[in-house]
Amino acid sequence: MKQAKDPGLDAIDHSDLVSRISGILTENILAGRFRAGSRLTEAQMAKDLGVSRAPVREALRLIENRGLVISHPRRGFFVREIDADEYDQIYDLRMCLERHAGSLVIARLTDEITDALEAQIAVLGEVAKSGTAAKQVEEDIRFHRMLCQFSGNGRLLQVYDELASEIRLGIAMIGQLYADPEEIARTHEPILTALKSKDVAAFIEAIDYHIGVARHHVVESLRLDRVNLPL
Repeated sequence: MKQAKDPGLDAIDHSDLVSRISGILTENILAGRFRAGSRLTEAQMAKDLGVSRAPVREALRLIENRGLVISHPRRGFFVREIDADEYDQIYDLRMCLERHAGSLVIARLTDEITDALEAQIAVLGEVAKSGTAAKQVEEDIRFHRMLCQFSGNGRLLQVYDELASEIRLGIAMIGQLYADPEEIARTHEPILTALKSKDVAAFIEAIDYHIGVARHHVVESLRLDRVNLPL
């Protein structure tokens, strides 16, 4: 006779376990609990999480694809390092992309586009109140990706996506520099206001300020090593 299954004791799907572990590791990296260049020991993490090494290894491979860690043969996984000069170049390229994206969006702006961007700023505000650092980073990236997507230039969006890993780490650093996490959501409002005005010069000023503040904090923090951040 087949034994009845206890209620609430459904087997954990392996892929779900890997996803959960990758989420935990991502949150810890973005929260700065692992220093740049530090080695992530599979055996210790598996012990701490109460799981086998296999799902931990798969989770590390997953976040490696997101650009948060790198692997070295026979040495294991390490938190990714990017130096100040690299980040300065990344922000320079990002500013060029988003300036152009905004000018294209203004030329094709609709109520649907403005409503979508307003809704995303609202999501950022809600996540700031009750979400995790990783969630806040992802929703921040989503706002800027939407800007590129609404430009209608698929190649521009592709380049932005290729920068997403570096952008993700930069946003994580900015999140730790703001005492009030809701301030990050508020910093996106002038960008939308400028878009709605359909004034390209006003938009460029708004996006330059928004990205420029981030660029200054991230690059200078790396150069001076002022804060205990993931980079």
